[in-house]
Amino acid sequence: MEILGFGMALFVGISLGLVGGGGSILAVPILAYIFGLDEKVATGYSLFIIGTASLFGGYKQHLNKNIDWKATVSYGIPAIIGVWIVRHYIVPILPDNILTLGSFVLTRRMAMFGLFSILMIVAAASLLFSKESTDDSKSYSKKFYPIVFIEGFLIGAVTGFVGAGGGFLIIPALIFLGGIEIKKAIGTSLIIVAVKSLMGFLLGDALNMNIDWNFLLPFTGIVIAGIFLGIYIGKFVEGAKLKKGFGIFIILMAIWIFIKEFIIK
Repeated sequence: MEILGFGMALFVGISLGLVGGGGSILAVPILAYIFGLDEKVATGYSLFIIGTASLFGGYKQHLNKNIDWKATVSYGIPAIIGVWIVRHYIVPILPDNILTLGSFVLTRRMAMFGLFSILMIVAAASLLFSKESTDDSKSYSKKFYPIVFIEGFLIGAVTGFVGAGGGFLIIPALIFLGGIEIKKAIGTSLIIVAVKSLMGFLLGDALNMNIDWNFLLPFTGIVIAGIFLGIYIGKFVEGAKLKKGFGIFIILMAIWIFIKEFIIK
């Protein structure tokens, strides 16, 4: 199972490099279901893994001139604030059982992974059923900045709760609110995910739990190798196909996680 888990780490990186997000959608289930880590550790490790890998991938995308730095700052700052508050103050104090209604018990694990699967469905729907803006003059209108600040904070807070980098939420926002074309949105997402995730881990989880670096660093190294492979593959794939394929992939993973946590248990 460990060999399988480390092998799948390569696909986590490919997902990040290819579509700028989705790494956590794979990383969290791998850490939780294959390596048997509890939800706090799995989501915390995911932030470090995805954040570090995204940093390398983001630098590569910068060299390819696929980063919109204006969007990075607009989204990154409020997202960092959101993820730090959640990982440092809220997650450590969550009880094992959050809510009990008769015979039904909503555990912390079910709440975290359940919200994770719901967010995946919402993000996938926005990718599959919305049209991409192609008018660059509409990018960053005066209305965009207040919206993106609020959304950046909320995405930071929510993805901090579920341990996701948030690329699967950031990319649709950059495309449909900012009018950024898909490949530049992917590159910009990598930088935002990197900074937000690493800050959340270092200022939150690293201060509240013992970190198994002997496991975490090799796993992260494999993901980094995968991200460069994904970026290379992305040069030969049409943006519209990337968006559709990514949306379908998110839906399938969301359904699987929900079934695993709420039905099969």
